[in-house]
Amino acid sequence: MDLVEPQRRRRGSELETAILDAAWQLLAEHGYGAFTIDAVAQRAGTSKPVIYRRWKDKHELVRAAVRQASRISRRPMPDTGSLRGDLLALADHANRERLPLAAIITVHLGSYFEESGTSPADLRDVILDGGTTVMDALLDRAVQRGEIDGARLTPRIRDLPFSLFRHEVLMTLRPVPQKVMEEIIDTIFLPLVTDDDRP
Repeated sequence: MDLVEPQRRRRGSELETAILDAAWQLLAEHGYGAFTIDAVAQRAGTSKPVIYRRWKDKHELVRAAVRQASRISRRPMPDTGSLRGDLLALADHANRERLPLAAIITVHLGSYFEESGTSPADLRDVILDGGTTVMDALLDRAVQRGEIDGARLTPRIRDLPFSLFRHEVLMTLRPVPQKVMEEIIDTIFLPLVTDDDRP
C-alpha cells in the first residue's frame, strides 16, 4: 500500500506568499465582487484565522496582494544610453508584464474603491510604498546626462508619457503599439522637456 506523504506545514513568508498569490488569482479571475476571506483561505489551503492574524480585513489583503503582484512584474531600470530608448524599453515591458495589473486595478477593483472610499491613485501610493518610480529615476538620470531640462519637469510633465500610455490601454484594452509610444515620446513629451536652442 502506498503511503501518502502528509502536507508540509507552511510558515512565515512562505505561507504569506501563498495567501497573497491566492488573493491575487481570485481578483484576476473573478474580480472584487467574489473576493472573500473564505475564498482566499480555501484557495491558499489555510484558514481564516491565519489570514486575519496578518491582515485585519479584506481591504488590507487586497492592498497587500496588489503590492506583491506589482513587485513581481517590476523590471530593473533600463539603460539604453538615451531617455528615448529607455522610455520605449519601459513601455515594452509594461505592455508585456504590467497590463494584467493595470486591468485588474482599473476594471476588477471598481467595487473595492467604492467600498473602501479609495481610488486608483491611493492604490498607486500603496504600490510605491514611499519609493520612487522607475520613470522618476529615468528622468533624473537624463537630467544628469544633460539630455533634458530639469527645470521643465513639473510633476504633471513627469507623469505625462505614462499617463498617455495608461489612457491608450484603458481606451483599447490592448498593448500600446510602438508607433503610438514613439509619437507620445517624440512629438509630445521630448519637445516639452528639451531646450530647443541647443545645438
